[in-house]
Amino acid sequence: MARIYSVANQKGGVGKTTTTVNLAAALGKLGYKVLLIDLDPQGNASTGSGLEKNSLNNSLYEVLKGEISIEDAIQFSKEAGYYVVGSNRRLAAAEEELLNLENKELKLKNALEAVKEDYDAILIDCPPTLSILTINAFCSSNGLLIPMTCEYFSLEGVSDLVISVKAVREQVNSDLVITGLLRVKFDPRVTLQREVSEELTQFFGQRVYGTVIPTNVRLAEAPGYGLPGVCYEPSSRGAQAYMSFAEEFAKKEKLKKVSKKRAR
Repeated sequence: MARIYSVANQKGGVGKTTTTVNLAAALGKLGYKVLLIDLDPQGNASTGSGLEKNSLNNSLYEVLKGEISIEDAIQFSKEAGYYVVGSNRRLAAAEEELLNLENKELKLKNALEAVKEDYDAILIDCPPTLSILTINAFCSSNGLLIPMTCEYFSLEGVSDLVISVKAVREQVNSDLVITGLLRVKFDPRVTLQREVSEELTQFFGQRVYGTVIPTNVRLAEAPGYGLPGVCYEPSSRGAQAYMSFAEEFAKKEKLKKVSKKRAR
């Protein structure tokens, strides 16, 4: 049965989607069967996985509305090597529409029940706000992965996120834990970044991943080609860092490869 992880940070521009698609692709290269859920109405994870987001007929929006099953929305990205439930701007409407529904915070969790047995890991790319969509992700997840840049504003964003996680744990999902913090866009030559990195390690200890993702132009270019960086330029520093991170992540989370994988 898949373990489910939300990739989230309430501050934008911290490499959240870059981390989600590259972790999914890197785990795929390691032989794991991965499902990526694009829960951000911007649909960047869909585009970065090779999907034409504006042409999606069966998207996460229809799943959350109960109009289709999640199986009907899953696509396989051959180039990226993982499965995807895509999204686009229609998902923004779900934020308001869900508010009027019973058990609104459990719509995604209930949908995922049908496919958890088919995957080794499910990654949810969350929007950069604490919306009903993000709450759905947190209620569905076993763990929370927080990508962050080593800047003081990022520290504030993490503090806000920790408060949100505590509230979800107390009220809805007691199983939710912070899996770890991933330092991204890191440049060791910048004194401030080194200082913030040290503060993170002092405060969060072993929950800070040992792998650090460097600033890398190839990672920034990759979405324009509809690919994760680890597929676009595997030899680049950024891609190699995400491969190392995937190995660390899989080992720490003790991911197991499912013995029986239903054909799709």
